[in-house]
Amino acid sequence: MKKLFLTALIAVLTLSQSYAAKKVQKDLFPDGTEIPEWFRQTDAVQLQSLGKLYKLTDNGIFADGRIHTTEIQALIDKAASNGGGVIVVPQGIYMTGGLVFKQGTHLYLEDGATLMGSDFIGDYPLGKTRIEGETCTYFGALINADGLDGFTISGKGTIDGNGLRYHQQFWLRRKWNKACTNKDEQRPRLVYVSNCKNIQIEGVKLQNSAFWTTHIYNSENVKLLGLRIYSLGKPDHSKGPSTDAIDLDVVKNVLVKNCYMSVNDDAIAIKGGKGPYADAFKKDYGDVKIPAESIGNGANSNIIIEDCEYGFSHGCLTLGSESVHSRNIILRRINITSQANNLLWLKMRPDTPQLYEYITVEDITGPVKNFLLVAPWKQFYDLKGRKDTPMSYSDHITMRNCDVDCNVFFNAEKQDEVYKLSNFTFENLTVRANKTDFKPEIVDGFTYKNLNIIQK
Repeated sequence: MKKLFLTALIAVLTLSQSYAAKKVQKDLFPDGTEIPEWFRQTDAVQLQSLGKLYKLTDNGIFADGRIHTTEIQALIDKAASNGGGVIVVPQGIYMTGGLVFKQGTHLYLEDGATLMGSDFIGDYPLGKTRIEGETCTYFGALINADGLDGFTISGKGTIDGNGLRYHQQFWLRRKWNKACTNKDEQRPRLVYVSNCKNIQIEGVKLQNSAFWTTHIYNSENVKLLGLRIYSLGKPDHSKGPSTDAIDLDVVKNVLVKNCYMSVNDDAIAIKGGKGPYADAFKKDYGDVKIPAESIGNGANSNIIIEDCEYGFSHGCLTLGSESVHSRNIILRRINITSQANNLLWLKMRPDTPQLYEYITVEDITGPVKNFLLVAPWKQFYDLKGRKDTPMSYSDHITMRNCDVDCNVFFNAEKQDEVYKLSNFTFENLTVRANKTDFKPEIVDGFTYKNLNIIQK
């Protein structure tokens, strides 16, 4: 009996020590700095704390198939002038064009509610905005929030971009003008948040966007929780072009957690600016006249994407095609259920100076075409008169604890005249691939261990 007691006591003490060791083990960003407690706080939006509820049907706005932009915007303005409140979309389909939320106002969609975007671009006002790495005049999104503190979107309903006609028109234009840009076929985004802080978007379905689905620009402390983002379009030439799930553009402190993403472009795209002097915000170019499109560029830092499920996408985590400086980005605990094109995609744009550093991809399962893709990105390449090619860098890139099937394991080439790769780490990888070639020599400082690369 005494021996059994001692054995049990030792077992308890061992478990306690193991638990204590795990408890004191700190969660760190890739550069070794501690991840703040903010990233572990995922409390739901408390509707009762947000002020008066302004239900559409209580204010003469009904699911009658008409476009109610003017009436819904007037309700937002009324709530703002009365100290704030929540615009509540009840069950049914409510049509609208672009809406602009004001300080103190919020959006809540009840279960069974759909806020449906107009498929006429004239219902989305033109204005100064941020799109494709430049600050310019373009069309607003369906939901717009600029300069707000504490804005929320929540509920169990749906925001639908009604994008099919925009997609069909885009592909039709591409048939006669193959140089057509994403902006040439005028399309609204679904949600655009700019110059904001302390933002939470949770629980809702974001689907069928005409263009990018969720675009966060020049903002900090943003949480995207439990979202279902879907924008594949039809399985023909009406499939949704450039319907990125989440575009993070000059942001700091962003948490994407427990989301489902399946779109006809990148799931997570890290942006921040493009062009030969895109990094003018941190460099002195002397007498060089900096192009106007460089205004508003900036860095991204402290981004965590975790515990998400992916359907199809072009890139699970894509840096570029317009990104100047991105640091401390983690993609972890991701399950891919439909083959994605690329797990980690580093777009090294040769007309833009770029620095991607301290990026970690870990605990990934599922099928992809490329485990890692590093390549120049030359879409709409333009040095704008600059004589030399700006140099770009990818540094401290870590991929570990992954179990994936892919076509190509290591899709990267040495191109010292365009970019330099340094301090890569691969560890604890089980990869089944058609092409298992591995070229660690093209990276300056490549650490790898426990690689189980299996030829399919």
